Order: sequence, then C-alpha cells, then structure tokens
Amino acid sequence: MSITSLEGKRFAEMVIQGATQLSANAQLVDALNVFPVPDGDTGTNMNLSMTSGAKEVQNHIQGHIGNVAAALSKGLLMGARGNSGVILSQLFRGFGKAIEGKESLSSVEFANALQTGVDTAYKAVMKPVEGTILTVAKDAAKKGVSVAETESDFVKLMQAIVDEAQASLNRTPDLLPVLKEVGVVDSGGQGLLFVYEGFLAELKGEKVSNQASLPSMNDLVSAEHHKTAQDFMSTEDIEFGYCTEFMVRFEEDKQSFVEEDFRQDLSRFGDSLLVISDDELAKVHIHSEQPGDVLTYGHQYGSLINIKIENMRQQHSSIVGDSKPVRAEAAPPKEVDFAIVTVAMGEGIAELFRSIGATSVIEGGQTMNPSTEDIVKAVEEVNAKKVIIMPNNKNIIMAAEQAAEVLEMDVAVVPTKTVPQGMAALLAFNPSASVEDNKRFMTEASKQVKTGQITFAVRDTNIDGVAIAKDDFMGIEEGKIVVSDHDRQKSAQSLLEKMLDEDSEILTILYGEDVTDEDVHSLKEYVEEHYEEVEVEVHNGKQPLYSYIFSVE
Repeated sequence: MSITSLEGKRFAEMVIQGATQLSANAQLVDALNVFPVPDGDTGTNMNLSMTSGAKEVQNHIQGHIGNVAAALSKGLLMGARGNSGVILSQLFRGFGKAIEGKESLSSVEFANALQTGVDTAYKAVMKPVEGTILTVAKDAAKKGVSVAETESDFVKLMQAIVDEAQASLNRTPDLLPVLKEVGVVDSGGQGLLFVYEGFLAELKGEKVSNQASLPSMNDLVSAEHHKTAQDFMSTEDIEFGYCTEFMVRFEEDKQSFVEEDFRQDLSRFGDSLLVISDDELAKVHIHSEQPGDVLTYGHQYGSLINIKIENMRQQHSSIVGDSKPVRAEAAPPKEVDFAIVTVAMGEGIAELFRSIGATSVIEGGQTMNPSTEDIVKAVEEVNAKKVIIMPNNKNIIMAAEQAAEVLEMDVAVVPTKTVPQGMAALLAFNPSASVEDNKRFMTEASKQVKTGQITFAVRDTNIDGVAIAKDDFMGIEEGKIVVSDHDRQKSAQSLLEKMLDEDSEILTILYGEDVTDEDVHSLKEYVEEHYEEVEVEVHNGKQPLYSYIFSVE
C-alpha cells in the first residue's frame, strides 16, 4: 500500500528511526575523520544533536506535521554540537519553516521542504565547501524535487532520496581532494545518509536497531549517576570532578587486553568505574580528577574513540542550584555591564583565561564540543548587559553563532579558532567600547598569533605530503599537519622550527597532562639555545590529548 500523505505521527517515527540509525553508526562516522587526531567527533556531534531533536519530537508526537517539525527544529537547534550538528540543525530548521502550519504533506511539499532546508543551511555557512554534508543534502533534495513531480508515493520518493544521497556521498572525494588523498568519504555526509536511511526504514514499515554488540553505555552511566544523592551533598564534596567516557578499539600491536586487569588498573584513577567489553572494543566510564591520565592509559590497548569529558562540579551546581560559586565561572550575583564567555579544555588553560579577564569558561574543546544550549546557558548565567563569546575552536564557532541568534541581548561572537587566538583576542578587549567595536578589535588581534599543536596519530595515513604512522606525534601548524615523528620532543622541536622566524618575539608553551616538568624544561632550553631573541613563557595547561599548544607572536 502506497503512502501519499505524510502526517505528524508518522514523521515523528521517521525522526526517531533516523536518530536510532545514526546512533548505531556514530562510531563509523567518527572513524571517517580526515585528520588522524584523537578527537574526530563528527559522528558523536551529529548523534548528540539528532538525539536532542528526537527527544523533543518524542515529547510532541501529534498528527500535525508542522508542529512536529517545529519540535524537531527546536531540539536540534539547542542540542547542536560542532559544525556538523549545526548544519544538521539548519537543514531541519529550514524544513520546519517551509511546512509551518501544515497538517500533512504531499510528496511535492516534502521534497520542497527539504530543498528549503538546504537553502537555509547554505546561508548559515559563511564559506560553503562542496564535497561535504552540504553537497549530499543538496543533491538528495534536488533529486527529491525532481522525482516528486511525477511520484506521489513517499516510499519511492524517500528511496530515490537515499539512493542519491549515497551516490553524492560516493562523489565527495572527487570534490574535496583531501578526502581522496586520505581515502574516505565525507563524515558529515555519511551521517546525514544514516538519518535518511532511518526515514526510509520507517516508511517501509521496517525497524532499524542499534547493531552495537555492547550494552548501552548511556543506560549504564545513567544508572550509575542516579546512585548519587545529589541533593544530599555539596559541590565541594565531589572528589573526582570529571565524568570521563571513551571507547578503546583493540589493536594487535598494542598491549593485550584482559578486562579484569584493565578494570583494576583504571580503578586507581577515580571512582564510579564501569568497563564493558567484547573481542573488539571496550567501553569505559569513570569519574576522575585527571581524565588525561585515564585516556593515556587506555591508549596502550588501541585507538581511542567516542571520547567525552564533562565537569561534574559544574553540572552538580546547576542541578541543585548551589548558591556557592564552584569557581570563578559561576554567575555573578549582580548584573554586570560586560562579560566574556569563552571555551577551554584543561584546568590550567581555563585558569589562564580567567586570569586575563574571562568571566566564564565553558569546559569543552577538541573532544567535547559544547552545544548551542550549553553556550546559551553560560551567557545567561553571567548576568551581563553585553557579552562577547569566544569559541576557541573552529568546530564550535557555528554553535556559538547560533547561540547568539537565540539570545535576545547585545552579544557577539569573536570567531577564534584556537586557544592562542582566544588569549590574544581577550587581551585586546576594551570594556569601554561597544560589543561591535570589541568584536572588530578582538578579531583583528586574534589574527596576529600563530598556533601550533602536538598530538598523537590514531591511524596510519598520508596527508599533505606528510607520511604519518599510528601513534606518531604530529605537529599541526594553523590546522595543517606539517611534521610527524615517533618522538614527541623531536616533533615539537621540528614544529617550532617551522613556526619561529626572525620576526618572532614571544613563544607561549601550554603543556598538557602527559608532559613532565623535565620534558617542558628541556623544550624551553632548546628554544632559548636556538632562538635567543625569542621570549619564552610556559604554562601548565593540563589539557588532555594535546601534549603541547604553542602560541607565537
């Protein structure tokens, strides 16, 4: 029996199925990350974003499809994380606007709404790049509009949309050379295809299910967290402040995995430990004060994926309405004129931002992009008339800008892509200037620094002419991998050789949790010996995964 009209309840089930299909394959999407860095999180971001949308839909299941689409749009908007999540939210924001007020849809109306979503998403991206999720969405919508002209059956229409999305995804390496060089398709496009496959399964009367062989970590974590009587403890009583979750994909050349030994070893890093495993993977949940040490230990057994770190002290304070400030990031008791909200990963980096003027620091960055809602809440909590937001990560800029749109106040985003850019921008802040003038001043200041990073490779690859072996330490300059070496210190030295020149005056070194005092002292001596004119500043950033972050002025 054909489906020639789409009403709200069926569309709600399509959304739920789409979210389920994406969730089942989030790890695969993560694995498509072009850079072999330990924070490839497109699948995680899209999954969290789509799940937020699906939850809002579940709370508003009804026959009116316009209202269901509005709920999806709201849930996606507030839950959007990372560029991929924001783009996904914009696709369905435009879709929802197109069908506002409609009780049900014909195939033509559905296809046209998808096209409106594409138009909305393209407008939201300052410099759209072809060969990404945008291209897959565009090609699929165009096919849908064409097919709908002669086809009223939604099953056949959605099948055509899915087929074209797959074909478009297969073409992404031809449009984006870096994908072809690394040998992958676009991760965001793959994520969107999974959503559309879920839509199609529901229309066909099929049910997708999470194919992962492991129990749901979310269920286990939820149960573990509910063991704690939040209302009968204070924030200061939390001994281990970071809820750390990750997965280890076992590899033959790594340490042999024995679950009991693994669990016993991890127990020394904190409490609330959960470990579940099969022959290929282990999932870990632990509350720890040093999440970087936990990740370093897990990396001995294989590749780290699906990393998530959350500040439980901040969460607890929010849950119980604790009136005592957790740290300097708590909301001021009285309204202030101007505030700076920024994002940082690593307690040392967060403290550094506060010391130079940040009002609030959102815990987040490379491995955990805050959502639009996280940023909105942080801005509201500072209780200021005017606010500047600095994301300090290129994958958080769109969520920050989306938050600024939601907030009905004088707020602007300074599009900082790195921590060094954020620090340079913050030092240029003028409290007596307007929001727009500060945005201009601070944006210009952020461009005056060069950023370098040292992290490890999660797989073998060759990119931009650099041969990279798994577990090598890569040097990244301004977002581009320029060196790779099995020795971390040599990689750091090689990166600095490329970054420092006769115009360099100041080098700031932020060292991570896996770096010893001896290591950083040795690196400082190297710079002072080879670059006598360069002033060196050293700070313990305590950031996970990134051994060094360099700022050159």
